[in-house]
Amino acid sequence: MRVGPSAARLLDVLARFRGRRIVVVGDLIADEFVYGEISRISREAPVMILRFEHQETQPGGCGNAAANLAALGADVAVVGIVGRDAEGRAIVRALRQRGVDVSAVSVVPRYRTPTKTRILAGSVHSTRQQVIRIDREPASPPPEAALRALVPRVRELATSADGIILSDYHYGLIHPPLVEAIRRLAQRGLLVTVDSRHRLLELGGFTSATPNQSEVEEVYGRHLDDLSALERAGRQLRRRLHLAALLITRGKEGMSLFQDGHPVVHLPVVGSREPVDVTGAGDTVIATYTLALAAGASFLEAAHLANHAGGIVVMKRGTATVSEAELRASLLSWDARDEHEEDSLSR
Repeated sequence: MRVGPSAARLLDVLARFRGRRIVVVGDLIADEFVYGEISRISREAPVMILRFEHQETQPGGCGNAAANLAALGADVAVVGIVGRDAEGRAIVRALRQRGVDVSAVSVVPRYRTPTKTRILAGSVHSTRQQVIRIDREPASPPPEAALRALVPRVRELATSADGIILSDYHYGLIHPPLVEAIRRLAQRGLLVTVDSRHRLLELGGFTSATPNQSEVEEVYGRHLDDLSALERAGRQLRRRLHLAALLITRGKEGMSLFQDGHPVVHLPVVGSREPVDVTGAGDTVIATYTLALAAGASFLEAAHLANHAGGIVVMKRGTATVSEAELRASLLSWDARDEHEEDSLSR
């Protein structure tokens, strides 16, 4: 028997997603995918020669969180920086096409837009699979003047926001003055959630955070090999960061939610335990989780919705989003399956 919020309650929260305004602040990354068909083995080296098929660029980093929010019906604005390059233009164009407000995205000369190029290969009738990734990173963080200019934009957008997501991919945009300005907004009661690649300990004092287990292990410098070790670390980390709740994502093991005054809740993975592609899944999770909280969900309800969204998106290839309709279908399927199991047990 399922323990937790009913599907009816989660569907009620989902119905309130549309029109909630979320501001996403963070590192904009170009996720580039190059597809090719295996032609032959090179005579120059033992490597595949691919015949180029097509190439696409998707918003990654905080742009992926914004794209997921838009797909779920939210009113979304992004605060970030791109370079004056083709990758930066592609990100801004793709976000604008999704209805995202990009008026607070600054184009900075002599800054390179972080770009992750994934080469996907396969034979004529097979699925294309990633064989290598090439990262092109900025030579230095964004200029200090460009970073300072973001602070008033965040304050301005926050006046009409239901929540803020801080998405830190360690490219320098999440800098101390910006963090402090957003922390003051959180202290006044604004919902602020955090996803940080390597600086989680510097980002305390907000509403909640959604690290994955590897990021928590990085904080503590050791593997968390069993549930008791994970629970001790999660409780301690939530207190250390002064968070109302901490949601740790655990891949095929699901998620673990830590709240003050509540027992730890472990949510089993929704759907298949063998994902197709985990690219950007963390962005989908924090987008859904934050939007649910902004729509009036409890932390547990928001975690369940994020768990469903994560289960959907890892079955898609590339940097993908989850739609409102897909999330609703997952909730209804989950409810029907549980009702069937309960009927079987009662016989």
